[in-house]
Amino acid sequence: MKHIVIFGGTTEGRELAEALAGKPLSLTVCVATEYGKEEQGELPGVQVRSGRLDATGMEKLLKGASLCVDATHPYAKEASKNIRSACGSTGVPYRRLLRKASPLPESAVTVETAKAAAEYLADKPGNVLLTTGSKELASYESLERQRLFPRVLPLMDSLRLCEAAGIPHKNILALQGPFSRELNEAIIRQYNISWLVTKDGGAAGGFAEKVEAAEHTGVRLVVIARPRETGQDFETVLRECEDFLWK
Repeated sequence: MKHIVIFGGTTEGRELAEALAGKPLSLTVCVATEYGKEEQGELPGVQVRSGRLDATGMEKLLKGASLCVDATHPYAKEASKNIRSACGSTGVPYRRLLRKASPLPESAVTVETAKAAAEYLADKPGNVLLTTGSKELASYESLERQRLFPRVLPLMDSLRLCEAAGIPHKNILALQGPFSRELNEAIIRQYNISWLVTKDGGAAGGFAEKVEAAEHTGVRLVVIARPRETGQDFETVLRECEDFLWK
């Protein structure tokens, strides 16, 4: 029986597993967190593994696999690098499933990193809504903490990182998306936001709803650019996975 390993986040990996569930193959989905495992749910014939893996752990997991699909988040550069390396070491074919990029509004400010976003905002007055996750909060250490309103997952690890970054408790927005345009607008108005920092998470990341909310409220968008990479869309990867069943 063919064995396919999917490294996923909370969207493309789950959708691919759902499309392949019940087919005559062995399928393992790897997610970094318990939250990701919760989002995956239970599917027939699908084993879900949670927890971050180093290169050695990835190589061990890939031994005997027929195919590896990297469906991690578009900004998970280090994870993708390690997955490609592990595939190279084990000889397992590698496929990168890319999330469709979004059109950016002309008024958006584009930067390469979270640190660059912080540098840009250093002399710009106004409160900042950070929607780029808790792991990069340290990049904003040069900004006044009172200005920062990070929206993070409602997990203990996220709250610890907010505290470590010195974010006032009243500024922490621990919420799980997706977020509608209306909810984004309500948050912007409630906390008197002037700047919204985001990544292009595509439709799965609610990017369009953020853009619409910013346009309706007059907030300026600061977009951290996607890493440049090559890969295939969902339909192409699904078709290749199905083709592997008959090889």
